[in-house]
Amino acid sequence: MKKSLSSTKTSTVNWWEFTRIVILLTLFVSLAFYDKIQKLQARSWSVPLQVVIYPINGDNNNPSVNEYINALDKTVFEPIDQFIQQQGLDHKLSIRQPTQTQMGAVMKLQPPESPKPDANIFAIIAWSIKLRYWAYKNTPDSNSNLHRIRVFVYYHEPVEGRHLEHSLGLNKGLIAIVHAFGAENYDQQNNVVIVHELLHTVGATDKYTSDGYPLFPIGYAAPNQSPLYPQSKAEIMAIGIAQTATSSRMASHLDECVIGEQTAKEINWRL
Repeated sequence: MKKSLSSTKTSTVNWWEFTRIVILLTLFVSLAFYDKIQKLQARSWSVPLQVVIYPINGDNNNPSVNEYINALDKTVFEPIDQFIQQQGLDHKLSIRQPTQTQMGAVMKLQPPESPKPDANIFAIIAWSIKLRYWAYKNTPDSNSNLHRIRVFVYYHEPVEGRHLEHSLGLNKGLIAIVHAFGAENYDQQNNVVIVHELLHTVGATDKYTSDGYPLFPIGYAAPNQSPLYPQSKAEIMAIGIAQTATSSRMASHLDECVIGEQTAKEINWRL
């Protein structure tokens, strides 16, 4: 009798384990299929991509950050569309207005905490799934997410010597997490970071070294310039403007940036 009960118990455990694996595999296959469709649609540039900025107070409801967020309006983000439109013209993109940026609601709930820089691949995958589910639950929309990029911007009080967490743009899910300074004099530099991350979501890769210096030649706005230094603009996926062979400065506004040929290929602007 004991043997029979044990056998039944083992069988039940195996069944639930099998069911759990099937459910997980089904979820992963479904996500992979949706990701493929989403990537093809977003990078077709047949209709404008809707870029929605969701502000978040990243400093535990800091009053000065709240004041800054409450004063934000869509005009702050107009340079984003102007930059992408001009760059699209330069690369002979057929669509006249590649992006349409707007403000979304101020988020009271915060997304799942980003993984640490040394996190393993499984932790990163788990976080990505949690983030996408959180975005689905907290930023519902009657429109399809095949052409909508959601950018969650954590605003922080600018403090002398403060370094912000690394921003992230997910190649799968059309979601970006941006850390920015909540002060008017940082608006234009914040837009540089926002564009950098939103381009990650449509396939662009970073073009800087591990220590943050622009990669030559793909991270230079004018790699054939003579003399080569100083560069006057940044490739948007490098962000830094090379001043010498070993030094660079961050672009302060989008007028100092370009979308280079390699990035244009990655986001399907060029063959």
